[in-house]
Amino acid sequence: MTKKELKEKTEGTILDVLITEKGARLSAENRYLLEVAPDARKPQIAAAAEKAFGVHVLAVRTINIKGGERYIRGTRRTRTVQTWKKAIVTVKAGERIELA
Repeated sequence: MTKKELKEKTEGTILDVLITEKGARLSAENRYLLEVAPDARKPQIAAAAEKAFGVHVLAVRTINIKGGERYIRGTRRTRTVQTWKKAIVTVKAGERIELA
């Protein structure tokens, strides 16, 4: 499922499935990292994940990632990063969210 299809299917609540080292570690524990809309609430995220991936969501934890100026390593330049929101979704044992 592409980002665009995921966004349309969840009505803009879930923006992307994050594939990172931490996400790979958490997937062994039936937890998955999702990038979600900044105004999304936990019940909305759970309902959207159940609808999009066909899993039973047990818990949702959210983290707001603060944006701002970030230094580019090895240079004197900076770049501006937007504020965004991440969710850790725990699914029922034996169920999986297909990554990519």
